[in-house]
Amino acid sequence: MRSAAKHGGASRAVRSIRPVRVLVTGGAGFIGSNLVDALLAREDEVTVVDDLSTGRRENLAPALDAGAKLVELDIRKADELRTVTADADPEVVFHLAAQIDVRRSVEDPGFDADVNVGGTANTLEAARQAGARRFVLISTGGAIYGEGEGRELPFDETADVDPLSPYGQSKLAAEGYVELYARLHGLSGISLRLANVYGPRQDPLGEGGVIAIFCGRLRDGKRPTVFGDGKQTRDYLYVGDVVAAALTAGASDATGSFNIGTGTETDLLELIELLKSIGGADEFEPELTDAKPGDVRRNAIDASRAASVLGWSPGTGLEDGIRRTLDSLD
Repeated sequence: MRSAAKHGGASRAVRSIRPVRVLVTGGAGFIGSNLVDALLAREDEVTVVDDLSTGRRENLAPALDAGAKLVELDIRKADELRTVTADADPEVVFHLAAQIDVRRSVEDPGFDADVNVGGTANTLEAARQAGARRFVLISTGGAIYGEGEGRELPFDETADVDPLSPYGQSKLAAEGYVELYARLHGLSGISLRLANVYGPRQDPLGEGGVIAIFCGRLRDGKRPTVFGDGKQTRDYLYVGDVVAAALTAGASDATGSFNIGTGTETDLLELIELLKSIGGADEFEPELTDAKPGDVRRNAIDASRAASVLGWSPGTGLEDGIRRTLDSLD
């Protein structure tokens, strides 16, 4: 593992002095549902907007029992979204609803832009009309900065942005809309550029997260598939640390884009060795196959700005986070 993190310490959860009215788009998803649980734990009033195309109602079962409200709605439906947002009357909007499949974005860039750019614009306008004071966009670090091979890593926010997919380009455009609404309408907004997030509720059968996929293979007694030589690196970030960052961002008045990551590169072969050790599975050996065309070779992001401005830094080590992820699959 190659570490270039400049700040350490535990993540700081932000507690409300009083309950806050909150709207969470994409709140039935992996990250969104973990955020909803944390909001409810501090007794906020939470409305979730999710069309359940990739999010799961069961992710919200504890939250709905605790008083959260779920509205099944596609964020591309602007009029309905404005009505729902007005009814929720949120002080803070956390915008996580997105098209996140990189391969689908390449195959259908129009759909990707419709959801990630048009949907963000719809959500911003709904938040503005409802009088929200704060807008938090969950964005992406790796897909916006692009290939790290041959460049200085970890990337900070001054690094050149070089998306390699329509997904990365659409999230960059969404960040631009957040900044536009601050200039045009005075809606305080912030964009969080996440590293590769993993943790409980990530689908081990999906395409999104290699740690979830590998954990699922380990649980099922199967070998992990590695595309290429396994030396490609990523910056792996535990979902609980993402939630802490989002809560901090929602309570802050800082604006612009902030990296949320560890600054540490871990390659796939190192990841598999760690899983073998934690899971006690000596037979958990990789099956190597052809590399995916266009796959990023190296990536990691520097969260120094988040540490200095927001007071956030990651608090969960990779080994501990993987243990929690494996335990959640039992």
